[in-house]
Amino acid sequence: MKLFTGSSNKTLAANIANYLDIDLGKSVLERFSDGEIHFYVDENIRGEDVFVIQSGAYDANFHLFELFIMIDAMKRASAERITAVIPYYAYARQDWKDRPRVPLTARLVADLLEAAGANRVLTMDLHSPQIQGFFSIPVDNLMAQGVLAKHVKSLGLNDLMIISPDAGGVGRAKWFAKLVNADLGIIDKRRPQPNIAKVFNVIGDVKNHDVVILDDMVDTAGTLVLSTEALQKEGAKRVFAACTHPILSGDAISRINNSSLKKLIVTNTIPLKKNAKECDNIVVLSVAGLFGEAIRRIHKGQSVSSLFT
Repeated sequence: MKLFTGSSNKTLAANIANYLDIDLGKSVLERFSDGEIHFYVDENIRGEDVFVIQSGAYDANFHLFELFIMIDAMKRASAERITAVIPYYAYARQDWKDRPRVPLTARLVADLLEAAGANRVLTMDLHSPQIQGFFSIPVDNLMAQGVLAKHVKSLGLNDLMIISPDAGGVGRAKWFAKLVNADLGIIDKRRPQPNIAKVFNVIGDVKNHDVVILDDMVDTAGTLVLSTEALQKEGAKRVFAACTHPILSGDAISRINNSSLKKLIVTNTIPLKKNAKECDNIVVLSVAGLFGEAIRRIHKGQSVSSLFT
């Protein structure tokens, strides 16, 4: 087994390597003066089972192309199998035609990964599980709910209620509510344009409940803050949030700091920006062990199905 990393999340890659008790593979990843990516593998990988760790964090365009180049190099170096380990799958939000003349970027990224030479994909909490159907190669979609649920249980919340921020996330929230033995609620919202949401109704009685908003990602935090306000207007006691991917772009941190959200619980699929690290309301949980175990089982040809809970 050989484990390599791109530039997007070196800390997570190092933690995964520590879990597996192996060293990261030797490679050179740099840029030419005009910004083009220069990469080469600095060791023999002929016939090896190769795993490439790269998340779509922040500069998604650059990191995705970096991943394509790394996979291409490893394919040409005669690796036996190449697994793209993508903790956060970028461009997943455009996965269906919600209006005429729009792209399906989630499908486009899948096609590009296969064209580059990936034989398998390992990811976490896809925006929509159906994205797995865009691939003709095996895809393992790990879930962070187990890691998040363990932390939520440790908070000792009273009359806990799990809230899905939209209808599309009900399945995810329903499963999480079962893990923490809580009731389920839904927020009815509309999104007139990207990164702008409007809350309409809260479905479920949240009065005097501690609530946890569960989502796969938090981007600008606009929806999260609006949801927090709507829940408090309906009588929620304390509002927490658990989101797998902490994109936290734009004014997200200031929105969170100025809101009444008690805690935002995230994972390290994406490294936090500097200003986010200084936010006391954010708790980061590691998923390195989960990815490490999945990689170990894939390499040994063992079942990974027990990790999907």
